[in-house]
Amino acid sequence: MLVVGTGDAFSTKLFGSCCVVEGSKGQVLVDCPDSIHRALQCASDQSGWKLSIPSLQDLIVTHLHGDHCNGLESIGFARWLLHRNHGTPLPRLHCWKPVANRLWERLAPAMDQGGKAVLKDYFEVHLLDPDREAHIAGISVRCRPTDHSVPTIALRFQHAGKVLAWSSDTPFDPDLIHWLEVGATLIVHETSPPPTHTPIEPLNALPESIRSRMRLIHMPDGFDPSTTTIPRLMQGEVITI
Repeated sequence: MLVVGTGDAFSTKLFGSCCVVEGSKGQVLVDCPDSIHRALQCASDQSGWKLSIPSLQDLIVTHLHGDHCNGLESIGFARWLLHRNHGTPLPRLHCWKPVANRLWERLAPAMDQGGKAVLKDYFEVHLLDPDREAHIAGISVRCRPTDHSVPTIALRFQHAGKVLAWSSDTPFDPDLIHWLEVGATLIVHETSPPPTHTPIEPLNALPESIRSRMRLIHMPDGFDPSTTTIPRLMQGEVITI
C-alpha cells in the first residue's frame, strides 16, 4: 500500500485521505480527492512507485463528499481524452449502489458537455455489494456501510493471506471495529472531530491487540500525535501488508 493523502476535508497542509493498493493484477486507487494528479506525483516522487493517471485502471470511491471524490472530474476528463484519441480503456470505478445512484448527479454539472456526455463516457462503473465479495486487481474486496452523514462504505482487502482494513469516514462504532479487525493485518482508521467522525479517545481505549495493528488517517491539521500511541500514516509512505 502507498499512502497518497492523510488529511481531512479542511486540511491546508495535506492531501485528502487516499491510497493506492497493489494487487497481483494491478493497482487500485482508494478514494479520489482534490488535486489527485499532484497527490499521485508527490507520492510517486517520495516512494519510487511509478504512478500515473493512465496506468490506474481501478478506482474505489467510498462516498460522495468532495474530499473523497472531487478528483473524479479531472481523472474522468484525462481518461476520456486518452480513450477518444488513443483507444485507452476507460477506468473501472467501483462503488456501492447508493453512491452509484447519485454519482452522475454529482459529476454532470461539470462533465455532461452540454448534455452530450453521460457517466459511461468516462467510467466503467462496477457495483460493490456488502453481501458479496468483489475481485479487483487480483484482490478480494469486501465492503460494509458506515454510519456517516452520507452513504459510505468501509473496506477489507484480502490478498495472499493478508488483510488490509480501511474504516473510511465513520463515527466510532464498536461493531465496525470488530468487522475491521477480525483477521486484519493492518487497520487504517480515521480520526477527526465528532459527531460524524471518530475522535481519538475511543480508539485509545481499544485493546492493545487492536491498537497495535492500527494506523491513523483523515486527521485535522491540528492533530496532536502525543495524544495517542497509535501511529499516523504519512504521505508517501509504503507499507507492505
